[in-house]
Amino acid sequence: MTQPWHGRVQNLLRFEVNAMILEETFNLANGVEIPKLGLGTWRIPDSDVAQVVREAIQIGYRHIDTAQAYENERGVGEGLRASGVSRSELFVATKLAAECKSYAEAKELIDGSLRALGLDHVDLMLIHSPQPWAQFREGEHFFEGNLEAWRALEEAYKAGKLRAIGVSNFEPADLDNLLANGTVRPMVNQVLAHVGSTPFDLIEYAHSRDILVEAYSPVAHGALLNNAGVGALAQKYGVSVAQLGIRYCLQLGLLPLPKTTNAAHMRANAAVDFEISDADMETLKSAQGDTDYGAAGMFPVFGKKREGSRTATDR
Repeated sequence: MTQPWHGRVQNLLRFEVNAMILEETFNLANGVEIPKLGLGTWRIPDSDVAQVVREAIQIGYRHIDTAQAYENERGVGEGLRASGVSRSELFVATKLAAECKSYAEAKELIDGSLRALGLDHVDLMLIHSPQPWAQFREGEHFFEGNLEAWRALEEAYKAGKLRAIGVSNFEPADLDNLLANGTVRPMVNQVLAHVGSTPFDLIEYAHSRDILVEAYSPVAHGALLNNAGVGALAQKYGVSVAQLGIRYCLQLGLLPLPKTTNAAHMRANAAVDFEISDADMETLKSAQGDTDYGAAGMFPVFGKKREGSRTATDR
């Protein structure tokens, strides 16, 4: 039986030398290049994230994703500076708090993120959710409020504070609202996407409008590791379940954002220089169904309603 990735010396060596994906980029609609693989920082405390970011950059990551709701922008900025890598080589993304649905507040929060990160510009900023978290997917789209927040992002984009702007967790109707009424088209939609829960219709819709789709939790917040069928397929390719999940997203044209605090896992997540066959991709694409996200299931994006506020850390 094939051993798991952490027990295979040959793969450990491969992690060190084969991370070509870290050098590859997508082109956003406005021509800005964005690294094809990023480091997610959800639920990494501000006191710990600087070290995580610094290690990721040393390994070769150039794309770091954070958010106001994660409450770790300060630490992310510290890690960026501690890395010693030129700012021009780094791609930094953050998100406007989901509860922010006014122009004035959005304008203030955009500048707040720049101050917290210690940067004069951010490479990508997203509206974190079309609804405030406490009302996530309850029917109201907050079209007017999202246009107000979008207007502030457009203004910051035109002023050079943001190199690209987009959204997260937006459905087609929410995208249409911005496409029809904004002056700058969204360049990114960051959504939950992994084997077992892939929003194919939304992905196709976004791609048809030249919107890049980013995949957060590409390993289903760890739940994919318990999937026996995916595990067997990973063994076939001699890779870990996490690597298979990340590669799956890449082959769908998505930009995966795996989150880890472990340097060995960072290297492993970037060692995806293999190709999943068309037949096996079809098998993975058909593996749709309920996913047990464990403790993460308390968060709205993973399917359960909860009481929330801006200070809660949501995806």
